[in-house]
Amino acid sequence: MSEGIAILTSGGDAAGMNPAVKCAADYAAAKGFKPWLVYDGLRGLIDDKIVESNRDLISGILHRGGTFLRSSRSKRFFEIDFRRQAYENLKKRGITKLVVIGGDGSFRALNQFYSDFGVPFAGIPATIDNDIAGTDYCLGVDTALNMIRQSVDSIRDTATSFSRAFVIEVMGRHCGYLAMVSALACGAELCLTTEIPYDLEKIGAKLKHEIKHEGRDHIIAIVAEGTKMADYTTRYINDSIGMEARLTVLGHVQRGGSPTVHDRIMAYKFAVAAVDSLIAGETNAIMVYRDGTFGHLPIHTVVDSKYKIDASIMRLVAPLCGG
Repeated sequence: MSEGIAILTSGGDAAGMNPAVKCAADYAAAKGFKPWLVYDGLRGLIDDKIVESNRDLISGILHRGGTFLRSSRSKRFFEIDFRRQAYENLKKRGITKLVVIGGDGSFRALNQFYSDFGVPFAGIPATIDNDIAGTDYCLGVDTALNMIRQSVDSIRDTATSFSRAFVIEVMGRHCGYLAMVSALACGAELCLTTEIPYDLEKIGAKLKHEIKHEGRDHIIAIVAEGTKMADYTTRYINDSIGMEARLTVLGHVQRGGSPTVHDRIMAYKFAVAAVDSLIAGETNAIMVYRDGTFGHLPIHTVVDSKYKIDASIMRLVAPLCGG
């Protein structure tokens, strides 16, 4: 019987997960493994929602956003008895390796699973916040940025039509990457994130001058949800700057959408790297993309390090924060 590799998605969904699943399954089969698919993430490992991959299951999924395998966050996986149940489900099928597509919480869970039962795994970083240490890119980021860009471009159309200000709140509870890159890409006049100190009074004075002396007739402000400043910023622009302001919370629209070409290709490359790392005998490696090169790092190097946004991006955004 061929050695089995099981593929699962876990944590928050991100565009690019489906292409990664398809490529990992196809590439594993080409390398002589029997690929298996796990539905419902960690919960599916426990509840035995494991099926053998076949052409019908993975055909036509490249263009789909999210994850067709679905995802979950399982508190039961923290208990050894349920992890043992998951192990037995893998063992009876001859599954000896895992590929997990998700974030650092998922990686930590599978690392504990490896410590308990010796099942090696390879992690593919997938989170729209792009906040996993050690890698310059995570699956789903480009698609999320393009969803934001499309929304902000549409909002700017109506902002200019009515001479209004719009505050757009984007995702990022603990990381302002989406807000920063979106603000730069969309030509925002204001950006608030938790990483850069901001001065609304200084920004406000600049914008009032532009309205009075330079003909500014609209304002676009991008605010990361982690600042909890979207409502206040809207009121500030309306009351202190004197321009009618509206708030738009983009919410989960940022997670959806057909994966961009970039996310599809990155998914393929991450998936090949993941399977190759398992073939090479790596036991708990996280795939990373740094300085244009694919590689892998031990899980502890990834999860024990603090993610930092590229300093060059922060320098570019600083003027939009009042710096």
